[in-house]
Amino acid sequence: MNRQVYYRSIKSKKHKQLIALQVIDLVYSIRNLMPRLGTRKLYHMLRFELGKINVGRDKLFKILKVNNMLITPKKSYHITTDSHHRFRKHKNIVSNLEFEHPEQVWVSDITYTGNRKNPSYLALVTDAYSKRIMGYDVSASLEMEGSIRALEMAFKNRNYRDRPLIHHSDRGLQYCSNEYQKILKNKFVSTSMTEKYDPYENAIAERVNGVLKQEFSIAAYNNDLSTKKKLVKDAINIYNTVRPHLSNQ
Repeated sequence: MNRQVYYRSIKSKKHKQLIALQVIDLVYSIRNLMPRLGTRKLYHMLRFELGKINVGRDKLFKILKVNNMLITPKKSYHITTDSHHRFRKHKNIVSNLEFEHPEQVWVSDITYTGNRKNPSYLALVTDAYSKRIMGYDVSASLEMEGSIRALEMAFKNRNYRDRPLIHHSDRGLQYCSNEYQKILKNKFVSTSMTEKYDPYENAIAERVNGVLKQEFSIAAYNNDLSTKKKLVKDAINIYNTVRPHLSNQ
């Protein structure tokens, strides 16, 4: 091999390694806060810094793959909906609705965040347009009080109080109950519910559940209820204020 070519190849290899180390440091600066944030969102958050060292999205994927830093989604399923009850079930009025502004539609759901030793459930109210979590509550049971507390928090955080609002959820006992529906009625909020056992009818709420579990690992540890509440509070604060939402770009 030509000596000039040989030393040029060594220099090129060292340069690539230096670039890769810079990229890994940048990724760790984000993942220290959000350990399971996906590569597309990492690129969105780091695109200016990556641009300075000529690293595009494809190169970022390649560097993370070589260093075993790509995130593999995890799937888990726990039934939290009991739709076999005597309360009224409402029609789905948002299935063909286009979300045009914040606080046009709120979506609510409950997800399991515990285990057999320390059961816990997270009730969420999320704005369908902005993806902001408006209200939440962590409790040790599926009783409707947790969902009501999440809803009341959402109303406290509401910014556009004069705009019409639709509340969309599954047909669970918590949302169909007289107490929950009374709050919505008193606030002049329209009610919408899923009509089938299809998670896509409440896809935004299901997506938020998955993000909190997969990216923030809120259900991964055997925490007592008090610790779980603090963990969820920190995760939702980061979700609302730091994490990018690609659907809003």
